[in-house]
Amino acid sequence: MPGTAAMSPDQARQDMVDALIGQRVQTGMEPFSPRLEKALRTVPRHLFAPEASLEQAYAPDAPVAIKHDAQGRRVSSLSSAHTQATMLEQADITPGMRVLEVGSGGYNAALVAELVGTGGEVTSIDIDRDITDRARHCLDATGYDRVRVACADAEYGLQGHAPYDRILITAGAGDIPPAWRGQLGPQGRLVVPLRMRGLTRTTAFDRADGHLVSRPDHHLTQFVSMQGAGAHAERGIAVQGEDISLFAVEGNVDVSALREALHGPRLETWPGVEFRHPDRLHLWVVGHADHYALLYARPGVLEPGPNGPLAPAPIPVLLAEQGSLALRTKRAVAPAGFEPATPTLGEWCSVP
Repeated sequence: MPGTAAMSPDQARQDMVDALIGQRVQTGMEPFSPRLEKALRTVPRHLFAPEASLEQAYAPDAPVAIKHDAQGRRVSSLSSAHTQATMLEQADITPGMRVLEVGSGGYNAALVAELVGTGGEVTSIDIDRDITDRARHCLDATGYDRVRVACADAEYGLQGHAPYDRILITAGAGDIPPAWRGQLGPQGRLVVPLRMRGLTRTTAFDRADGHLVSRPDHHLTQFVSMQGAGAHAERGIAVQGEDISLFAVEGNVDVSALREALHGPRLETWPGVEFRHPDRLHLWVVGHADHYALLYARPGVLEPGPNGPLAPAPIPVLLAEQGSLALRTKRAVAPAGFEPATPTLGEWCSVP
């Protein structure tokens, strides 16, 4: 981002929105609706992130940490502007709507308040009293005192102000509890970062004939995990101390054989097919693979792939018998695409 400490907040905000628009053009996505673009250019994001510098607050793709637990893990954050804008575009909020937001950072609720206008209603809930108090203070200080803020467990929604035209979930959810569907209006839409076998995608669901139907637009993302009754624990295995780990593991794993395979020779095959959106392939793998996990390796621990270090962030792997596995890798293809390894699984590298 071109912003500097000397730049004004207004200029930093306009630069952020310009960068977000440029990202959508580059990836072939539809432009923001005029109403959402106006909201993004209006709400002072930096006043909802006083802990951050101006540059950090208006970085298009970076979240701002709000609170950590005793172990130093992030339990609340102001999501990146890119993620928030994407979810709001998925939600398609119009003036006069009644909206429930789960996860109270304040900024996102202010954007929603701009979208629903004075004739709509915005309710934001969070299980953490520190977070709701902080959100209340920031909203009042920026002129969005009409946003309702409550301390409540997201698993049960907030029945007192239902039904809602839109429900926005801003924490990683392992399931869709009955309360969310029950509190959604007849033509309502739920937008949720749904965690499926370790990978999180913001997915929009429309209510139709008493059930939910997912829309085709879904986007790979990361969120802090849901707390309270809806918390979802995932199994993890240390493969090599803290250097290599598996998450979202299903079934038994021969750890010693797996460790040997990761440091042994590998086989790469390339199909000559160009891709631009790898996350959609990941979703297919999540839905079809029988023996699946997410691999994390500290930088430098594994031999690099064609595009650099392998697994600096958790990536999907397929596990086979005798400790063999297939893991994601790719190589760049000019001008802006990539070629995935192996002809049958796409973006994967076989490690025998």
